[in-house]
Amino acid sequence: MDSNIKGIIFDYGGTLDSGGCHWGKVLWHAYERAQVPVTGQQFRDAYVHAERTLGKQPIIQSSYTFRQTLAAKLRIELEYLVGGGMLPSIVPYHGVLLDDVYRQAQAHTAHSRSVLEQLYGRYPMVLVSNFYGNIGVVLDEFGLSGFFQQVVESAVVGVRKPDPRIFELGVAALQLPASEVLVVGDSIDKDILPARKAGCRTAWLKGEGWTDSPADEHAAHRVITDVAELLQ
Repeated sequence: MDSNIKGIIFDYGGTLDSGGCHWGKVLWHAYERAQVPVTGQQFRDAYVHAERTLGKQPIIQSSYTFRQTLAAKLRIELEYLVGGGMLPSIVPYHGVLLDDVYRQAQAHTAHSRSVLEQLYGRYPMVLVSNFYGNIGVVLDEFGLSGFFQQVVESAVVGVRKPDPRIFELGVAALQLPASEVLVVGDSIDKDILPARKAGCRTAWLKGEGWTDSPADEHAAHRVITDVAELLQ
């Protein structure tokens, strides 16, 4: 770790819970394993529909666990596919997909927890996330809640990435100069670029992206493929 870094801001979704793999890809690979008979484009349309629906409607309650959140998201996707005549029913797939993806999230968050345990005490840490208002419950669910000085959640503060102001709130919570704060995230557009605009140092967790277009690695001060590299 750069000796000038005095505090760390972590993204959550796609960073601590999927190892840098975009959640659209995480779900699509689960569809492939379950042999859901839809094309990649049909899945993409269903995924985007579900994300927009969850963004517009208060479906996810503040008490929802990640498993409940994931169940709701998968249901919206599958119902979209059924409604479009692409699937006959959600029944054969919903439970299988839910169990598969939840096991992956458990494994990734367990790995992240082991890294956070080693960083804790060495650096004050804050979480900055675009989430639905239930991130506290999700952190408790995966044993991650004790590591962060503060959680800055978009649904609570009214600012969403890629607005740099959400990272400015994280910096303020750390009470450090932005130049001494490292932002760790999986998205160049939503994490790295706005964090740089806020004056922070950045570490891009490079994984499988939502599109095949190559990301600009030079946008980040550092590129990692595993959060454990932060311990070096």
